[in-house]
Amino acid sequence: MAVSLRLGQGALLGLRFNQFKKIICPTHYFQDRVRQFFHSPWALGVTPLKVQMPALSPTMEEGNIVKWLKKEGETVEAGDALCEIETDKAVVTMESSDDGILAKILMEEGSRNVPLGTLIALLVEEGQDWKQVEVPSPDSPSAGPTIPHEPTGSSVTPASPPLLPKPATSGPLRLSPAARHILNTHGINPKLATPSGPRGLITKEDALNLLKASPPPKATPVVATATVPTPVQSPTRTPTGPPPPPGSRPNIPPLSVPGKPGAPGTFTEVPATNVRRVIAQRLTQSKTTIPHAYASIDCDMAAVIKLRKDLAKEQIKVSVNDFIIKAAAVTLKQMPEVNVTWSGDGPHALDSVHISIAVATDRGLITPIIRDAANKGVQEISAQAKALAQKARDGKLLPEEYQGGSFSISNLGMFGISGFSAVINPPQACILAVGTSRAELQLKEEDQTVYTRQLMTVTMSSDGRLVDDELASRFLDQFRANLEQPQRMALA
Repeated sequence: MAVSLRLGQGALLGLRFNQFKKIICPTHYFQDRVRQFFHSPWALGVTPLKVQMPALSPTMEEGNIVKWLKKEGETVEAGDALCEIETDKAVVTMESSDDGILAKILMEEGSRNVPLGTLIALLVEEGQDWKQVEVPSPDSPSAGPTIPHEPTGSSVTPASPPLLPKPATSGPLRLSPAARHILNTHGINPKLATPSGPRGLITKEDALNLLKASPPPKATPVVATATVPTPVQSPTRTPTGPPPPPGSRPNIPPLSVPGKPGAPGTFTEVPATNVRRVIAQRLTQSKTTIPHAYASIDCDMAAVIKLRKDLAKEQIKVSVNDFIIKAAAVTLKQMPEVNVTWSGDGPHALDSVHISIAVATDRGLITPIIRDAANKGVQEISAQAKALAQKARDGKLLPEEYQGGSFSISNLGMFGISGFSAVINPPQACILAVGTSRAELQLKEEDQTVYTRQLMTVTMSSDGRLVDDELASRFLDQFRANLEQPQRMALA
């Protein structure tokens, strides 16, 4: 009886102790605390929203970070201006596509030649600690094959040459300018590179990785002889051939030293901007792939000059170039067979007339577009041309303001140029080069009297695949008729 009583009291005390333990130290409380710690930003970090270098123009392959318009820790809403990026055309403002907080800027202001798709910043959602953002690790470049060091001595064991990478690309190659320069300089086949850029673009990093993986040039074996050692000389570039005769010019001029006056024959390397590189590429493409044909004609500007004076009396200020734009647009509407572009599969007839006007800026020429110019008045064309030219000089053109033109006009008349030939802006078919107006004396056949004419020479460069000589001649004749009789343009 006493034993059972003691057992019952022990069981009762054990039950009460377990209940007290559950109340004082619940196990799930500690489990939740541990789980919350390992899921907290201090342990895992905040998952970011990635901001990458976008393609702000069809021909853009890389960009420069000009200025950040937001600072780290500032709230960003969708549509807010995030930064300014210099593309191959202009400086474009990049807008945010997400709401959140700018947590980390990975590409500082002044970063140049940033390839498309490169991570430039990180955003976090509102309410998250932006200071605890988790910065993703950059992609590690593929390491090249290890090359064993050759032992020094009289006997040299030939090392097995590293294996060449197999061709990784097939079909048409797309290379960035930096990658093309690296591969051409070292004589490496571009098909061996593994593209990592958008749409199969071979970037500068891909070329450098391929250069690391390529075998080094074979060195000529050195035969050890027991001769007297020669004195060690300072490391200088050994000439590959006989020295040039005295007084002759070197093939490559020496590079000047920054901060010091340049010696005779030296040069200074000037870094090319994205705009300048694209201009060089497109001009080279145009002159090497487009069969240019040229035709010139003189236009009498007396009627346009008189009409300008009459409009100025009514406080309407327009330029001669505004009448030229209007005349070209009306002529294209009258002759739609000239309003075409060339693509890879042949000509494309355009439904609208969009005139590209060449504007000179500090970064090079750019061609903003006056859209639907045939249906606009001269005064409206003048206002729009002035606004676009100012935006072009300020580098504030939007992509839709310089893409999609059908016909270009380049006017150098304000510089006193009498006539010149312009390079076609692909994929367009024609460009009109306008010179200055000049006074010429001519003889009237009726009464044999002399009178003065204000003539202006225009030269049209046309793509021979689309606009032949006969069609170009008819276009210029119709253009001259519209320009010499401005009232006809209002009736067209």
